[in-house]
Amino acid sequence: MKLIDGKAIAAKMKEDIKRETLALKEQGVTPGLAVVIVGGDPASQTYVASKERAADSLGFYSVKKELDQGVSEEALLKLVQELNEDEKIHGILVQLPLPDHIDAKKVLNSIDIRKDVDGFHPENIGKMIIGDEAFLPCTPNGIIKMLEYEGVAIKGKHAVVLGRSNIVGKPMAALLLAEDATVTVCHSKTRNLKEITALADILVAAVGIPGYVTPDMVKEGAVVIDVGINRVEGRLVGDVDFERVKDKTSLITPVPGGVGPMTITMLMYNTIESAKRKRED
Repeated sequence: MKLIDGKAIAAKMKEDIKRETLALKEQGVTPGLAVVIVGGDPASQTYVASKERAADSLGFYSVKKELDQGVSEEALLKLVQELNEDEKIHGILVQLPLPDHIDAKKVLNSIDIRKDVDGFHPENIGKMIIGDEAFLPCTPNGIIKMLEYEGVAIKGKHAVVLGRSNIVGKPMAALLLAEDATVTVCHSKTRNLKEITALADILVAAVGIPGYVTPDMVKEGAVVIDVGINRVEGRLVGDVDFERVKDKTSLITPVPGGVGPMTITMLMYNTIESAKRKRED
């Protein structure tokens, strides 16, 4: 068993991004990231603060737009449009969740696809599916980068994705398929779940249930990627029963310190890619 150190991989990528940022600045372009947050949800505030710190540490132009919980959908859409038109901004992120009176899908779809650094816009998702250039969702793309850094051969492997969310499960399956894996997606309605997951060379757990993946669900020598971030008795744990599963794996991500650091890094990666594309226009 070997741990996949997401922090270390993210740090290496950030050094590359920092060098590219300096090169862009010499050409008169500073990558710009705008983060929009509505309300004072503590978890959202924490996520936004970590994204701000990452952007600042890389030398980006960073903007945070904080709106009251009661802001109207119209006002939020107007702000997004202003950021769409702002030449200094290359990436726009609207922090989820949004209040119930706001249609999150409508807001996300209003972001210019050239600035959709979260990779959530339907047009970017569609381009990803058919293999065109697109901004890829940060967590799934970060996982692909981790596997690349660890030298994991994806081609021809059986990959099983536990979870079918639009943010992780579905795009994860698409990206693994693009790398020539044979992909199975499992979910709450899947029959014979343990038998299927036990066939996986690469198992990605993204169900949001603490300790859901147990040793009998894991093939000996499998690569296990734990996307889960669950708070249990004041500590963070994943979707994998780490202590019981780790010795069956060849590679496994810890929680925290695995997938999480890569997600924010890929947001920065997408932002600088957007700045480079803008320069080339």
